[in-house]
Amino acid sequence: MRGRHLLSPLLSPLAYPKPPSSRLAPRRVASHRTVAPPPAARRAPLSEPDVGISRFASALPGFRGALKQRYSDFVVHEVALDGSLVRLTSFDLPDGECVDAKEGGMDEAQALESFRLLCGDADCEALRGFLERVSEGGDSDVSPIILSADADKTHRSEVHDFFKRNFEALLTDTVEHSDGIQRCIRVRLKPGRRERRDVDGRGRNRKGTGSSGWRDDKPFDSRGSIIWPDHLGKFIRFHLYKENKDTQEALGKIGKMLGLQPRSFRFAGTKDKRAVTTQQVTVFKVQASRLVALNSKLIGIKVGDFSYVKEGLALGQLMGNRFTITLRSVVTESEDVIKAALDGLITNGFINYYGLQLQRLKKYPGNYLQALMAIPRTLRLMYVHSYQSYLWNHAASMRVQKYGISRVVEGDLVYKKEAPFEQGALKATSEDDGQTMSSEMNACCETLPEEMIQSVKIADSEDLSKSLYTFEDVVLPLPGSETLFPGNEVAGIYHEIAMKDGINLRESVHGVEDFSITRMKGGYRRVIQRPIDFEWDLITYTDEKIPLVETDLDVLSKTKPLEVNELLSDGISSCTSHDSGLEASLDASESINGASLVVAEAKSIGSSDMLEKLAIKLAFTLPASSYATMAIRELMKTSTSVAHQKTLNI
Repeated sequence: MRGRHLLSPLLSPLAYPKPPSSRLAPRRVASHRTVAPPPAARRAPLSEPDVGISRFASALPGFRGALKQRYSDFVVHEVALDGSLVRLTSFDLPDGECVDAKEGGMDEAQALESFRLLCGDADCEALRGFLERVSEGGDSDVSPIILSADADKTHRSEVHDFFKRNFEALLTDTVEHSDGIQRCIRVRLKPGRRERRDVDGRGRNRKGTGSSGWRDDKPFDSRGSIIWPDHLGKFIRFHLYKENKDTQEALGKIGKMLGLQPRSFRFAGTKDKRAVTTQQVTVFKVQASRLVALNSKLIGIKVGDFSYVKEGLALGQLMGNRFTITLRSVVTESEDVIKAALDGLITNGFINYYGLQLQRLKKYPGNYLQALMAIPRTLRLMYVHSYQSYLWNHAASMRVQKYGISRVVEGDLVYKKEAPFEQGALKATSEDDGQTMSSEMNACCETLPEEMIQSVKIADSEDLSKSLYTFEDVVLPLPGSETLFPGNEVAGIYHEIAMKDGINLRESVHGVEDFSITRMKGGYRRVIQRPIDFEWDLITYTDEKIPLVETDLDVLSKTKPLEVNELLSDGISSCTSHDSGLEASLDASESINGASLVVAEAKSIGSSDMLEKLAIKLAFTLPASSYATMAIRELMKTSTSVAHQKTLNI
């Protein structure tokens, strides 16, 4: 049953309450065990209060439940910019798939003569010798060749096209001379065919070509090595479905099979590892047929829903994420507690904390600069943002603790009512499945775009007297060079914490400008976030190994069984078997006090004394970078840290 109950916001947020002492369904009492304490030298796991997560939006009691007991209990679908849910629905190739790496019918001798006319005798003989070495050396003892210097870009393009049409086993790219002026074309074998690269005893590539001056140590650029029809977009967009793998790991496996670097893939945002997720990905000039051929070899990963587009994705190009979360082994005083907590989450929302996943800087207490310099440069900005979010969390806790969530107070930062940010919300509908993301989805963003920084103001007494703003308009800053601080006591927490850490939020004190908060413009984030299109069901089950939610692959196996069975013929299965080891069927059978219940029955449960357990299935949408775990924390009034969840799962 979909829950849409509305309750009045409560004024006194709580810290962690005492957990409930009984459960709705009967349970067995485990035998007493003595648990040895952890070694004294081991650092305590990161907890929520360590990173400023300490308050709740309401005083309603929560309940106990296990989050992510199985990775199939946490299902995530990306919400695209047009409002459509990203699902894996098809393995079909897109219309217009007609990409051939070789055009023309010339044999090698004819091709060489044509090449002589195009590039001259010297380059023709160099190419002939290269082809002979390939033939004689078994592909494993052939170095790339560099053709004569060519200052004519148009002519170089003709040469590249010639190789694409006539030598499908070869790739070309352009390299420059050490003088920075001359250009020439380099020819090599395609990936998959081994070429000699003159490595030293430790396997490192040589640098340069001796006295020639040509810089052939440059990595090969084969992006233009495939003839691409004009009617197709140069990027292939596909839906990436993965189970119990993070985004980079999944794309790393796909890239390895295709001979591509992981950075070749573009996506809007990373997704949880311990979950079943579906998201959009783009890659440049790769045929859908090459991707779909990988499905039978990939374990826990599938790709489909292919289309050719003109541009690749960029980070942040998503509206949000749709979560379907199952909380197992629910313990509560009564059903009324559950219903009240669910209604409270719908009405009051949750404090929009940043979750524990970016908070790794606590491993380096008091020395954030050392932490930044200890990681690769490409990741450093992420850690700067981590510290910004650390400050934001503490500020949000103080704001809620001091002033509550029922009203705007003087000095709060709010979005201006006349801001185009609020006016631009439009309703978006997915034509594929008929599902609609409400206009509220468009109005909820993690931070205000930089060009609209001036759309934030400090609420004054006149604003309060006119009741122009509600608490939903209240934001807090991610500190930066162009952000405002609140005009009340909340501002002090930013500077107080930063000072303890030796950080100045107004000017850089360490001299590393590229990684200074004062070099970033900053942004804003809403204090309270309400889940969008919230639905819930109570579920009873008897076997913890049985999945309680269907994944995209489960649905496909019903609608297109022949295609899915062919993909899974090598023993590669969906999360249903990997996560549980049992086949299951889900049968809607009964209702308890008006709530829809689903009973999961295993086909082969040998134990007759297994007792029913209670689970709650939740489905809701959040804007990009809002954390579903923070919504669950508000619902259960308990920590969502890994360490705490492990105790519940045990």
